Amino acid sequence: MTAIQARAATLLIAALLLAGCAAGGGSSGATTSPGKAPATGAASAVAAAATITIKDFEYGATGTVPPGAVVMVTNMDSAAHTVTADQGSAFDAKVAGSGGTATFTAPSTPGTYPYHCTYHPNMHGTLTVK
Repeated sequence: MTAIQARAATLLIAALLLAGCAAGGGSSGATTSPGKAPATGAASAVAAAATITIKDFEYGATGTVPPGAVVMVTNMDSAAHTVTADQGSAFDAKVAGSGGTATFTAPSTPGTYPYHCTYHPNMHGTLTVK
């Protein structure tokens, strides 16, 4: 595990603990529309079902995620990237460079969803929802 991944995991655990201690024991009130990426950074840490790591202008494998799962994206490159569904508006996450993170919600319909980087057309990946 890299130092950045360890730091992200620590922030995630802290955010989950703080969320559990919120007044009234309920939600913090923050919401995210399906398929849209919420704010990036430590303040938006959520439990992710899968992680896409971008390194050397390539997407790492994500495996299979359940419908509606939260997918975290970590960008190890210095350049900004996106994780944008090839068809429709299933998801579109913009990720700052140099360790930036973002999350998006996987589509609720099972299937295979090819995606690309809008800034770098040679970058392609596939998200499998099952």
